[in-house]
Amino acid sequence: MEIKNTLSKFRLHPLQFLALGFALVILVGALLLSLPISSNSGEATNFIDALFTATSATCVTGLTTLTTIEHWNFFGQAVIIVLIELGGLGFMMMPILFFTVFRKKVGLKTRIVLQEALNLETMSGVMNLMVYILRFAAVIQIIGVGLLAIDFIPRFGLQRGLWYAVFHSISAFCNAGFDLFGDSLVGFQSNPFVLLVISGLIVAGGLGFYVWRDVIAFPKRRKLSLHSKIALGMSTMLLVGGTVLFYLTEHNAVYLAAGSNGIERFANTIFMAVTPRTAGYFSINYLQMSQAGLLLTIILMFIGGTSGSTAGGLKTTTLAVLIIQTISMLKGRQHAELLGRTIRTATVFRALSLFFITLSLCVGATMVLSITEAIPETSGIEFIAFEVVSAFATVGLTMGLTPELTVFGKLLIIFLMYVGRVGILTVGFSISMRLAQDKTHGTYKYPEETVIVG
Repeated sequence: MEIKNTLSKFRLHPLQFLALGFALVILVGALLLSLPISSNSGEATNFIDALFTATSATCVTGLTTLTTIEHWNFFGQAVIIVLIELGGLGFMMMPILFFTVFRKKVGLKTRIVLQEALNLETMSGVMNLMVYILRFAAVIQIIGVGLLAIDFIPRFGLQRGLWYAVFHSISAFCNAGFDLFGDSLVGFQSNPFVLLVISGLIVAGGLGFYVWRDVIAFPKRRKLSLHSKIALGMSTMLLVGGTVLFYLTEHNAVYLAAGSNGIERFANTIFMAVTPRTAGYFSINYLQMSQAGLLLTIILMFIGGTSGSTAGGLKTTTLAVLIIQTISMLKGRQHAELLGRTIRTATVFRALSLFFITLSLCVGATMVLSITEAIPETSGIEFIAFEVVSAFATVGLTMGLTPELTVFGKLLIIFLMYVGRVGILTVGFSISMRLAQDKTHGTYKYPEETVIVG
């Protein structure tokens, strides 16, 4: 009996299994990338840089200490794109794909882990949703490959152009931001077609699989869930609002190629509003952006995409819940209410906790890096804050700090990328889950007392 109890203590909670699973994928990827067969030079890669790249790929961030096209050969690039696919869709996609192809029965433990990974309240329909996600992701990425191939094959040739189309379609849909051009999409400033295709893939991956399922089923059901309505509303507001604000703050457009026409500027402005939503691609030099534009970019990076998507950040629905709660409070309502529905109090508390944890971690990391890293004399604290928020929100944009990071700085950014991709499950959601698992929770209540706030 004692032995059984002792062993039970070492059983992993589903959230712990997910966290360790991502860590294992990163470690395997780092080991492969550190091998001589992964680099163009045929020499072994420094393990810290290999670990940084593997973490960035698995956590679909896009920050790199080594230029992807210059340092990694085809094998290294293939390892990176596999890590991106695993990280974007969740490392649990591999066993699910195996079970689906070979028509094997999925066990209870696997279903529980999937439930936690997808943030579902029940296990009902978890397998159907996972299969739907895999099919949807495959279709969108194949469409992306076809569209990008239209431009890339004539430009780079059949073999190289097709590989570039595959690589960037997966990277864009998974909101990873890795590129094979060396300067992201700066060379495509005058190519609205490529910019808009990449933007479409980013939006498709960042909108959320639950939302897409609702939208696709809408013609039959004639109904959208409150989650989908909020996600669509917030995403539209951020996209339109971001485009308008960037158009105003960057009216000089000094970083665009000379002779750019209105259509090209419009495409680049939309791209500026889309890519901070955890995508990581860029078509302009952020060192040339206005202070207002940088602040807007940091805000958009912090917000991120939608829950249940390939994106990171605080999430649009989390921000929406906080806004709804604030408006309801100003109206004298005790509960967060929208469209004739009441949002659960536990959801509001969870959103508040996630906001506080996210903001605190970003501020703390910014302070630490401002001490350990060298800041150019022409730059201020935004040089560090931009990098921190980009890493935690798994965006991948940088003002140039990434290649200059110290070993400590690289390790801290690795930690931020990992927490940003997995921490919402292991830290944020575990708060409410621990309360639910506490056997004494709900059996008693401490006396209430007023605390003056505001």
